[in-house]
Amino acid sequence: MTRADGRALDELRPIQITTDFVKFAEGSCLISCGDTKVLCCASVEEKTPPHVAEGTGWVTAEYSMLPRANRERSKRDIAKLKLSPRSAEIQRLVGRSLRAAVDMTKLGERTINIDCDVLQGDGGTRTASVTGGFLAMAIACQKLVADGILPETPVRHFVSGVSAGIVGEELMLDLQYSEDSRAQVDLNCIMNDAGQIIELQGTGEGRAFTVEEQQKLVALCAKGNRELIALQKEILGGHL
Repeated sequence: MTRADGRALDELRPIQITTDFVKFAEGSCLISCGDTKVLCCASVEEKTPPHVAEGTGWVTAEYSMLPRANRERSKRDIAKLKLSPRSAEIQRLVGRSLRAAVDMTKLGERTINIDCDVLQGDGGTRTASVTGGFLAMAIACQKLVADGILPETPVRHFVSGVSAGIVGEELMLDLQYSEDSRAQVDLNCIMNDAGQIIELQGTGEGRAFTVEEQQKLVALCAKGNRELIALQKEILGGHL
C-alpha cells in the first residue's frame, strides 16, 4: 500500500521542533509532526497539591484543542462549562507519562504544569503532546538548575510517544488523520530512553487484533520512539 504522503510504512512524519517558542514560560516548544502542531508550555509553581507527600513535587498536564484545530470548528471547553471527556483522558495520559520521567524528591515541593494546546490536528495529537511536553518540562528543569534553585535536574529519563496502526491490513507507523480515521487497529505507545513502555493504548476499532500483531505494532512504535528521543537528545545537548 502506498501512503497518502509517500512515506514508508515504518517512517515517521517530518518532525520540526522550535524551543523557547513562548517568552514567559519556564520551558516551551512548538512541535510539528507532519500537519499536527502542538504548543507545549511548562510553568513552575512553588507549591504542590494537597495530596502530594511532604518534601516531594508534582507534574501535571492540561490539554485542549483550539476551535479551528480541526476541519470543522469545535466549541471551546469553557463554552460547555466542563472539560470534554477526550481532553480529560488525554491530559491524564500526558501527566502520567511525564511524571514517570521525574524524580519527585529532587524536584522538591514545587509543581510543573504542562499546557498542551493543539493548534492544528492531523492525527497523533496526544503523542505529540507527550513528546513536546517532555521537552518543555526538561527545559524548565534546566532553568531551575541554571538559576540555582535546584542542584541538578530531577528529570531521569527521556520520554516520547508515537502511534502505530493497521490500515487496510498494513501495519503503519505514525498515523496521520486520513489513515487514523479508517484504521482497523490503533495503538499509542509511550516509552522512555531505556526502551521501556510507560503506557500502551491499543484499540481494535474495525476488528480485534492478535497478540502477534500487537507485538509488531509495539516494535514499530519502539523504532519511532528511538528516533524521537534521539531528536530530543540533540535538542537538549545529548544529556539531561
